[in-house]
Order: sequence, then C-alpha cells, then structure tokens
Amino acid sequence: METKRRALGTGLEQLFNNQNINFSDIEKEIVDNAKESDIKNIKISDIRPNPYQPRKRFNEEKLQELADSIKEHGLFQPIIVKKSIKGYELVAGERRTRASQLAGLTEIPAIVKDFTDKEMMEVALLENIQREDLNPIEEAEAYSKIMESSNITQDELAKRVSKSRSYITNVLGLVSLPEEIKLLVIDKKLSMAHAKILSKIGDDEYAVRLADKIVSEGISIRSLEKIVSDEKVPKKHKINRTTAPSRTYAIYENVLREKIGARVTISANKITIPFDSDEDLNRILEIINVDMDGE
Repeated sequence: METKRRALGTGLEQLFNNQNINFSDIEKEIVDNAKESDIKNIKISDIRPNPYQPRKRFNEEKLQELADSIKEHGLFQPIIVKKSIKGYELVAGERRTRASQLAGLTEIPAIVKDFTDKEMMEVALLENIQREDLNPIEEAEAYSKIMESSNITQDELAKRVSKSRSYITNVLGLVSLPEEIKLLVIDKKLSMAHAKILSKIGDDEYAVRLADKIVSEGISIRSLEKIVSDEKVPKKHKINRTTAPSRTYAIYENVLREKIGARVTISANKITIPFDSDEDLNRILEIINVDMDGE
C-alpha cells in the first residue's frame, strides 16, 4: 500500500504539512512542476465548482474586466482541477473559469492533480482570503468548516492561515449570528465591528431589532457596546474552542517525538506523523518496526 500520494509531488506535500500554508506557494509548486501531460484543454461544461468554495458572491464588474482581458490576451495561467467520476472538480481558479465562460470560451487549460477533500477546502479558502477578500460571513463560515473537518483549535487555525488568534476569534463569532444580520453584513450595511458586538447577544430577535436600528439610526460602535454591556441584555455563553491537548496526550507526543524524530501529534483518536521525503518515511517505518517487504 502506498502511503504517500505521489500525484501531488513531494514539494506540495511538504507545503500542506507546514503549520503555515500559502496559496501562492502551493499554486507555484503545482504550475512549476506540471508536466506537459498534466495540462489539458477541458470543456468548461465538464467542470463542477469546488464544493468547498467559500465565496457565494462574485463581483460581476471585476469578472467582466477579467473576461475582456481573456478575450484580448488569452488565459495566462491554467486552472487546477481534480478528476472526478463525472468530469472534473475545480480546485482553484473559479474566477478564471467564470470569466472564461463569460468571454465565450468553451474550453480552458487546466492542470489535473489529485487532492483530498481537506486540501480542496484549504486551497479554496486560501485562494480567496490571500488574493481577494471574502466578505466576513463567508470567511467566518469557511474557518468554521476547516476547524470542524480538521479538528484543530483556533490557535492552530490562526497559524495555518497567517492570521492573529484574536482575529480568528472575532470572525468565528459571526457564524452564530441570525441570518438577517448576516445579510446586512454581506450587503455592507452593517460593519464587522458592529456584527462582532451583536454576536455576543443571546436573544436573536433582540439582536435583529438592534441591527435594524443601527442601520436606520447610525448607532456608533461605542454606543452599541454600552447598550450590549447592560446586565439586562442576555449574553451568549462563551464556547472555548482553544483547549490544548490533555497532559496525558502531551506526554505521549513528547515520547513519540523523541523516538521518531518528527513532530507527532495526537488528537481526535488519531496519531499524525509528518515526513519530508520517501527516505524519511522509510526511516520512520524502520523505527516503528514496520516491514514493507513482508506480507
């Protein structure tokens, strides 16, 4: 059984294993190491959107500008897709795909690579937050999905997407907002600072009424903080999403790290052992006494 997914390439595997990952580095690794056989012209009609795409709205004006550029100069960089049962799933390049279709193209150059669901989610999020900002609600929901699927803490997520811990905490607070307030934030009628304060209120109906009042009367951040700080206003219970691993697990992790010489982590009933190369993998297998030549 092959442990390492060679289709991604050693360099890309290392990038995904890093605590801090950068979309530009991942895309560059894929493009720079793509063989001629990896790049194909595929029908746009055969491409399905990335199911983990956090962006729900696309700026039509910017899409048209990109479409006009594609008409005049062509598409300079291929999109990245994953082969699926029916056609392809888009990994990165949804704006380029939409703009190419808008420009009247029926085919588009694409690099075909293999990705896990987790990697597709991370790439979709990183492409958007590191290249073109998501609205706060899209960003909050994307972070929440990554934390749930990867079982990581806010601290770990902050390192992985190059954000401060406090920023992640503030953004994640928006996930629990009522839909009416989320729409106000998406439509830029309500600032993220206002929404952050409203997210602390435990009564959704009261929060919505207050949000409408902010929009209609222009209540300042300071005034809103004063209103919400009133003891009569119900507050949400704070959920701790940053609990460190138990001391028992920490001891096991340290013992394994010393024995294997790698950053071993234990969480969610799972032991994770990263490696840098095939040689490093063979070294680890030898240490834990796994004979790949046997039956």
